[in-house]
Amino acid sequence: MAQTVIPFGPQHPVLPEPLHLNLTVEDEIVTSAMPAFGYVHRGLEKLADIRDFRRMIQVVERVCGICSMMHSLIYCQSIESLLKVEIPPRARFLRVIWSELHRLHSHLLWLGLFADAMGFESLFMQVWKVRERIMDINEATAGNRVILSVNVIGGVKRDLDPGQISRIRDELCRVREEMARLEKTILADYTLQTRTRGKGVLTGDLAMELGCAGPVLRGSGIGQDMRMLGYAAYGELDFQPVVEEDGDCYSRSKVRFREVLQSLDLIRQALDKLPTGELVVQVKGNPEGEIVSRVEQPRGECLYYIRANGTKFLERLRIRTPTFANIPALSFMLPGMELADVPVVLLSIDPCVSCTER
Repeated sequence: MAQTVIPFGPQHPVLPEPLHLNLTVEDEIVTSAMPAFGYVHRGLEKLADIRDFRRMIQVVERVCGICSMMHSLIYCQSIESLLKVEIPPRARFLRVIWSELHRLHSHLLWLGLFADAMGFESLFMQVWKVRERIMDINEATAGNRVILSVNVIGGVKRDLDPGQISRIRDELCRVREEMARLEKTILADYTLQTRTRGKGVLTGDLAMELGCAGPVLRGSGIGQDMRMLGYAAYGELDFQPVVEEDGDCYSRSKVRFREVLQSLDLIRQALDKLPTGELVVQVKGNPEGEIVSRVEQPRGECLYYIRANGTKFLERLRIRTPTFANIPALSFMLPGMELADVPVVLLSIDPCVSCTER
């Protein structure tokens, strides 16, 4: 049978953002896949050369809306380290709470899109209905549903009052109940298992060799999670990375589902231990030196490299996002798959082109 090259994307119904795949197929079976991107590059890193480092928080938040909280968190942590600033304990816990709220709404967004890609529209609507509760919490506590803008260099600029804490606890209890009701459908439905089990398999050794991150890595049996570094207040909370062993689309789905439950627990722990005190410390001077920082975004490890020269402009800002680390794995997941499985395997890495191209 002759080989045929089929372009997949950059515009496709299952892709919220432009990503292109050159698929070589033989009798409906993919024999090779070559990803390509570069359609929405914005040059945000370069802005650090000409923009006051204090005003770069608003820029890095817009690298990606879905994980904007983590982008501003890692940026502020990096500058605070260069300035040798220790932020108040209450600010560290508040950063964890809003970070986990972002992880929740990101994973629920993905679960809905994944169900929709398989034509499971009722599940898509049920999951996004749950997600609305998280978005409402974001709006009630930060004033925005997606880009929260709570981080500043030296701490946070918003607090939680007792009424808001009580509301968060109530809403998260309802989210847990609703996710428990959906668990059987998400993890045990026959059609969903047929479409995901044994599809897009990535072994742990290969995932490590390719430098994969987040649920893609943990779904292949590697228990690596940057939150274990203990940044912000994670070092004072009790949790272990969620790991599944099979390395297929089902494992990656199960990791994200279990991480939703884990995030609910982390928020509860952070609220229980939330200390009293100030939200921010005054910061003086300009950063000098260089630093590498890592945090765990919903899609995996995010790395920031910053080099500062003692002026208000940074000399270099470099961002490595988890999708950039996970896209090469598609060249190993897709060969051997039927053409109809490509959208499911592609979505299983939860690609974020906005993050990747910046």
